[in-house]
Formats: sequence, C-alpha cells, structure tokens
Amino acid sequence: MRLLNTLALLPLLALLTAPPLCAQVTFGPLGEEGEPLRRQAWLVPSPDTGIAARALLFRPTGAGPFRLAVVAHASTQNTLRRAQMPQPEYRPLAAFLVARGFAVLVPERLGHGATGGRYVEDQGGCDEADYARSGRATAEEIRLALEFLRKQDFIRKDAAIVLGHSAGGWGALALANVDPKAISAIMAFAPGRGGHANDEPNRICAKHTLLAAATEFGKGARIPVMWLVATNDSYFAPAFSRALADAFRGSGGKVDFHTLPAVGSEGHWMIEREGGVDAARTELDRVLNQPAAPVKRQDNR
Repeated sequence: MRLLNTLALLPLLALLTAPPLCAQVTFGPLGEEGEPLRRQAWLVPSPDTGIAARALLFRPTGAGPFRLAVVAHASTQNTLRRAQMPQPEYRPLAAFLVARGFAVLVPERLGHGATGGRYVEDQGGCDEADYARSGRATAEEIRLALEFLRKQDFIRKDAAIVLGHSAGGWGALALANVDPKAISAIMAFAPGRGGHANDEPNRICAKHTLLAAATEFGKGARIPVMWLVATNDSYFAPAFSRALADAFRGSGGKVDFHTLPAVGSEGHWMIEREGGVDAARTELDRVLNQPAAPVKRQDNR
C-alpha cells in the first residue's frame, strides 16, 4: 500500500519540480570578468528557446570592437559522457587568439554538461548514421551563439571566424555556406563524426555516409576552410581526413588541407593542448593574418 501511495504522488512531484512554463530565459554575462584573459561566463541562445547555453568568453584588454572567434567543441554519442563533460575552454587556443586581438567565445551545446537539454545533433545508430542532419544541427547551434555575440557593442559585426574541433569542426563545415561577410574563415581540426566506433581506434561508423555528407556540405560552400589533422589521430586518420576534404572540395568547397606532426599520445585532442596550438601556429597565423573587410563607419552628418 505504501508503494502504491508513493507511485500516486509521482505525477504531483513532477509538477512541483518542473520549471514554470512562463520562465523567462535571459542571455548575457554571468558575473564579473576574471583571470586569465578576462574570462567570463555567459549565457547564449540555443535551438531550445527554453534553455540558455552556457559559454565562456575571453577577450583582449580595451573596449574593442574586436573580431569574434567562436570555438565549437567535440562531442560523443555516449549520453553519460556528454552529461559529465566539463565546460569546454580550449584555453591555449583562446590565449593564442586573444593575443591576436580576437574575442573568443566557447559555447557549450545542448545535451552537454551543465547546459543539458535534448541532444539535437544526435547522428543515430552506427549503420544508419545521418551525418548531414547532425552536422546541420551543430551548425545551427554555432550560428545562434555567433549571431548573439555579434550584437554586442564590443564585437565587430563582420569578419568573424569559426574554429571547430571534431564534431564541432563537422558542424563548422556545414556552416560554410553562410555569408562570407559575416564569417571570413573556418578552421576545422579533425572534423568528422562516428570515429572510434564502439570505442575502437581507427574504426569509423558508415564511412561512405560520412563522405557523402562532406560532399553535400561542399555544395554551395562560400567560406574557405583550413582543415588540420595530426599524424597520430586515431579518430579520423590523415588518409581518411584527406578523403573527406577531397569530397568537400570536389563538390565546390574551398579547402586548404594540412597534416600536422604527432601531438601527445592521441593527436585528435591536439587543439586542446598548448603543444597542439604550437604545432598549428603557422596555419593558424596564415588564416588570421588574412586581411578582413574594413568596418564601415556611419555618417552622422
């Protein structure tokens, strides 16, 4: 009888603990700036209008306006690992970019860490993975965060760059068809999905589907892509990464592909480490030093 009474109370408990339907989601900074690099927590829009995505913002000294760099993090199909993911920072990469005058936003996407919510970029099962759909979902999350930051007074409205890692890089490729005036360049670090299938190195789910999706993303792509992979990447090895880049290029995308030296014991995580940023320094500077379109000043006369 006691069990039945408890079960009868569950719907009421769910109602009491659920967030109010009219709760207002607000975006913007959370608290003060800190160290290093004026580190500050932010809330930015997500595809779920009821959930604000958590993010970290790093920026140079001064009032700006600064060019914006958005860093899109890696992901996993494992629900528990996603829930336990710490807030992504990519601090060595952020420091590199801030030193070159960029404000750097690292947003957390839905279904990850403290942001929570539904995992909208789910690719599905291994054999029937829908990599094109998952990439477009990731691209939309990147776009929403980028567009929100572009509205801030300290951010330039043009010439942003997007840097994506693994699944984040895959989403960045899907974003390559937007207006080049808004995003001037994309840097993709070992982009892809389905790597380490069943936690096995050098095994990828449905390679042919991944290649087909890369071909689809290349159609109509308008933004040049710098594609980087470490020699010792066991998720998307250089040979297969080059095949993906060729598929993207073959359907119209513009790609500058580079294989970098081995970094650590697993090169797939190179861009999270200072050594990986050092290994990619030449390629990073090649993109960052490209002239951006000048900011148009308003005539107030």
